[in-house]
Amino acid sequence: MCDNKDECCNKLEAEAIHTNEQLLAFNVRSKDVNWHEYVTPKKPRSSPVYLQRQFNLISNYREPIGNHNRRKVLLCHDMMGNYLEDRHYHSSKKYDDYRFYHWSAVDYFCYFSHKYITIPPCGWINAAHKHGVSVLGTFITEGSDGAKRLHDILASTEMIDNIVDAMVKLCKHYHFEGWLINVECKVESDSMENLYYFLNRLREAVEQHVEAGVVFWYDSVIETGQLSWQNELNAKNVRFFRSTHATLINYSWDDKSLEQTRSLCEQERAHSQSVFFGIDVFGRNQIAKFQSKRTLARIAKNRFSVGIFAPAWTYETLQQFGYNIKQETGDDAVNETFLLRNEKFWWLLWDHLATHPYNTLAFYTDFCMGSGKRTYVSGLPKAAVEDGSEAAAGESEGFFNLSRQSLQPSVPLHDLATRHYDDAFNGGSCLRISQCDSSFRLFATDFKLPGGGLVFAYAYKLSPQDGEFDCILRFCTSNNARDCYLFLGDYYDTVSLQRGRCYVSPFKPKYNELLSGPLECPQIPKDMAFPDFQANGWRVRYYVVEFDGGIQVKDIGVLYRKTPEARDTAYLGAVYLNEFNVNHHDFPVDSNIALIQVYGGDLLN
Repeated sequence: MCDNKDECCNKLEAEAIHTNEQLLAFNVRSKDVNWHEYVTPKKPRSSPVYLQRQFNLISNYREPIGNHNRRKVLLCHDMMGNYLEDRHYHSSKKYDDYRFYHWSAVDYFCYFSHKYITIPPCGWINAAHKHGVSVLGTFITEGSDGAKRLHDILASTEMIDNIVDAMVKLCKHYHFEGWLINVECKVESDSMENLYYFLNRLREAVEQHVEAGVVFWYDSVIETGQLSWQNELNAKNVRFFRSTHATLINYSWDDKSLEQTRSLCEQERAHSQSVFFGIDVFGRNQIAKFQSKRTLARIAKNRFSVGIFAPAWTYETLQQFGYNIKQETGDDAVNETFLLRNEKFWWLLWDHLATHPYNTLAFYTDFCMGSGKRTYVSGLPKAAVEDGSEAAAGESEGFFNLSRQSLQPSVPLHDLATRHYDDAFNGGSCLRISQCDSSFRLFATDFKLPGGGLVFAYAYKLSPQDGEFDCILRFCTSNNARDCYLFLGDYYDTVSLQRGRCYVSPFKPKYNELLSGPLECPQIPKDMAFPDFQANGWRVRYYVVEFDGGIQVKDIGVLYRKTPEARDTAYLGAVYLNEFNVNHHDFPVDSNIALIQVYGGDLLN
């Protein structure tokens, strides 16, 4: 890490590359920075599933996915030229800036600008990697300057090799996975073979040197070198398709384009998932905006992948309705309206998107979106924690830092919950529950616990007169028998019932310190590990459950039971789940461990 913060901030600020000379010389501010210290490694993720009634926790149908029905998503982020507040590594104060957080549906994230070489900012890389999403930079040549740069590159195979090596070096230095190649200028016919050589060489190099390396081609020039968007895959551009891993089709396609592309994929014996039909959310040449679902449905029906361009439409267009999105320190009205619009937009699309379940333990989230009006630590504003009193609560500054984004819900929460920025358990926000008396899914998961034991904790805020709150785990036995449900609330005792439901009470608070056992055992997160913890109304419940065999946790959901006289609702601030071996701990008899016979008992009957 840098010792001088001002110098560090300058070096870590994201930047583009403008010339071949700058690229070949590796002339970037952060050339001496070890980005390994700042970048989150890309997390593994489970194979995706199509969720039927994706928000309903009780709906357990998951459509298996194979090459016959796999559709991928490329998210291409282009907002007002980019390199705005997101360029900073440490933070800006503009907490209301554009955030993307529906990562479970996305396979590739491309940071796009109209500069020659677009290097993704670290915050976007970290947010994507935490959710297992690959990140692409952009190589673009357009206009006379771009044509000149491309001409110089294609002058010789030696120059091409040097450029490819430099582009791979950028991937490895900044820890992103590949490139979108966008040639939007005429190419001389005698340079076409060298253009194909460039693409093949780049594909081979990222495959060899970059983990999960990938190269996308954007539908632009054709075999003659003319700039002629085809809006489909055909004989004029198929060689570019062969030379890269995937092709992003321009946005002006129609149903005949889908048919032509399907026919060519069959001819090439290529998977249709490698073709990404573009949707410009602003509506260029397609039905889009809040009607984007109609266009996506046509793509999905033909089993192609989709490239969603400019998803920040939900943020940018707030200006048309009188919102000021350029206030340096953010604005509550902008933030709240953007989040509502964004949830609705993705909720409308989700029927046609695959969901990647979380599969890595330990699982922890505090729902922070990478921004906040202030920073909270264990239920209190950070300034109050550092000062030792709640009097300093208003001194904490707003922040926008996508590297601080925590794991996000697996599905949009439109009409189910909202993001609450006036309070949080950790980070900058929490979930404010909107739906009552009916459970709903937060996280699709694929957690395998062969030992049959788990520890679960959640931080919540709820006045007793406003109702009761449960987290719910949907699980099955290791032989994938029928599903069961674990209701984690506050009950008199652990009660096993028929029809696959089990109700569990919290671990006794006076024994909470016993959960932080030897290092070889799972640990409760530091911010949640407080005996009988309560601050600013926040409480943490812990649960220890031991089954008589291995289980698989498939979903995490919530249920808020609202009282008729309720004045407020429930808030969820953090969730934690991990394997736990009860045999490694000497728990008192009255500690309230739940021992559940799922194999030998009547829970499955």
